[in-house]
Amino acid sequence: MARDADATRRRLLDAAREEFSAHGIAGARVDRIAAAARSNKAQIYHYFGSKDGLFDAVFDAMVRETLDDVPIDAANLPEYAGRLHDSYEKRPWVQRIATWYRLERAGSSDLLAPVVAGNEAKIRAIAAAQADGTLPTRFSAAELLGLVIHLSGLWSASMPEFEALIEDGSAGRRRRLVVDAVAALLA
Repeated sequence: MARDADATRRRLLDAAREEFSAHGIAGARVDRIAAAARSNKAQIYHYFGSKDGLFDAVFDAMVRETLDDVPIDAANLPEYAGRLHDSYEKRPWVQRIATWYRLERAGSSDLLAPVVAGNEAKIRAIAAAQADGTLPTRFSAAELLGLVIHLSGLWSASMPEFEALIEDGSAGRRRRLVVDAVAALLA
């Protein structure tokens, strides 16, 4: 029975990820999520308490997956930025869900613990690399992390009209630009 519960929960999370990615928190519909997961709305409320609880679970899983797949390497932030860029390319829903989160939960005092913990760990790693001279101190550790994260997501957050202006918009070139931009930031 536990395996069926785990499978149902996983199907709900996968269906919710797609729904939230496409429609945001407010626009997502639990009936569509339940249907896509071959489940029912009662299961959503049983496992997650509410639609917001389901969104938080999707966001939490997304953050944990990113942290596991793309651990920070403070000694090589340009390559870390490249790997983070690769992760966004492989999982396009990450940027869409993060954008919905920023749009619909801006100003919320309810910060998601995995995001806070992940950022704090990255900031500690960068600060340690700054303290031992591996990284420059021109920016604070938090500022540097913010710049690296945003440069990594440049292409997945860009408008098609901007991308059309780039002469060589190949995936390899976009990745090289991210890595080179972070390297220039550290120079």
